[in-house]
Amino acid sequence: MAVRIDGKAVAAKVREEVAAEVAELKAQGVETGMAVVLVGDDPASAIYVNNKKKACSETGIYSEVHLLPTETTQEELLALIEKLNGDPKINGILVQSPLPRHLDEKLVVEHIDPKKDVDAFHAYNVGRIMIGDFTFLPCTPAGVMKLIHETGLSVEGKRCVVVGRSNIVGKPMAMLLLHENGTVTICHSKTKDLAAICREADILVAAVGMAKLITADMVKPGAVVIDVGMNRSENGKLCGDVDYEAVEPIAGYITPVPGGVGPMTIAMLLKNAVRAARLQNGL
Repeated sequence: MAVRIDGKAVAAKVREEVAAEVAELKAQGVETGMAVVLVGDDPASAIYVNNKKKACSETGIYSEVHLLPTETTQEELLALIEKLNGDPKINGILVQSPLPRHLDEKLVVEHIDPKKDVDAFHAYNVGRIMIGDFTFLPCTPAGVMKLIHETGLSVEGKRCVVVGRSNIVGKPMAMLLLHENGTVTICHSKTKDLAAICREADILVAAVGMAKLITADMVKPGAVVIDVGMNRSENGKLCGDVDYEAVEPIAGYITPVPGGVGPMTIAMLLKNAVRAARLQNGL
């Protein structure tokens, strides 16, 4: 039976570290500040934004939430980002996705000052991750690495399989595993014989957004299985990309959904905000 990696407990530890760092910076006269921009009324996005605001409050980070109507123009949104880029109170800027369809998300991300890009989505920061000389890491992959480290196992020399190739999770996830000397395979919708490749993995990261895609026959006995997915099962229950009940008896370590990777994403965002405050104040 797999050891369950408790993302809530690990995230709580990270938040404690962040709160201590924020207090230490305040003692030096530096306040950490973050701005979150939400365009439109997507209910899931509103929940995420509220969770981020609450997390900032609990760790002593000053936060602003900018709620903009769905019909906000590209020019209006870019003008707000420019204003936040120049605001010394704001160390980190996060624009909640998805944006309404008439807005160009890539253009919006590219307008955020790379020094304030706490999501690490700007091409400058993505390039820094590629060469292994980074300031910020994307929050979800960084959270996954933290959970892998919690097992006490080293990535070095391990066969690592990442299922999913998104710019937000899959690609940077593969780079972080590679930076720690894992041997990495990225799988996607065009991969032939996915099950056979997954069975080779000592570390398997599922980040594709398909409910219970990873079944028991796809997992190597004793593997570390990290489930980034957040889906609804046929009966409406929250579930991941991994068939947890079937895989748990086979894996060595496994993350649950909910309560695994999810809490880590916001915890690592807070870490990035503190790092941004330090850098912008020459600390």
